[in-house]
Order: sequence, then C-alpha cells, then structure tokens
Amino acid sequence: QLQLVESGGGFVQPGGSLRLSCTASGFTLNYYAIGWFRQAPGKEREGVSCISSSGGSTKYGDSVKGRFTISRDNAKNTVYLQMNSLLSEDTANYYCAASFGSDCVLTESGMDFWGKGTLVSVSQ
Repeated sequence: QLQLVESGGGFVQPGGSLRLSCTASGFTLNYYAIGWFRQAPGKEREGVSCISSSGGSTKYGDSVKGRFTISRDNAKNTVYLQMNSLLSEDTANYYCAASFGSDCVLTESGMDFWGKGTLVSVSQ
C-alpha cells in the first residue's frame, strides 16, 4: 500500500497551536516534495505550505506566513506543519500531498497522490 496519513488535527481555541504530521507508508519521502493544503466546506482547496525533498526550500501561503512552519524528518518518513496563533479562518480539513521530485510544489496539479485529511477546528 502507498499511503499518506495525516494526524494531529483537533479542536483548539483562537490563538492556540497544533502540530500536524504527515507520515508515508509503502514508500520513502526522500524523493518527494510535500505540500499541505486545506479545504473548508463550499470553498476551493488552497495551498498552505510546501517543502522540498531535501527540506532546503519552503513556501507559504500569504494567509499563514509568520504563523505556520513546515519541516520534515526524512529518517522518520514524516513531514510536519506547526500551526501557531490559529484563527477561526484556519478551520478546514488539512491534507498532505506528495510530488515526485525535489521542487517545492504548492499547486494541486503538481501533486501525485494525497492523504485522506485531518480536521482542524478553531473556535471559542
């Protein structure tokens, strides 16, 4: 099985923090750039952040710059998304996706396969 599994979602108050994890099974992430995307009901899926296969390059969507940090640990076959200063507008299903190659990709068309998602709810 080739699989990406997200974890770490949950319910948090505004201003709080969560750390999402994306772990691969059935393949190694060493040759894949990883992107985080999110989608709320009735809205288009948007790119949140991406990281190159080596971890040397990262990108962030404008709405999360300064608040979110992406990182990876290839030895653990895992990519993380640290989310701080969360806002109600961050509420969404969060998905990780893998793109073969070393470039940081933050477009849906550039991704080869996706995880099932994890829900992040930010509310009082």
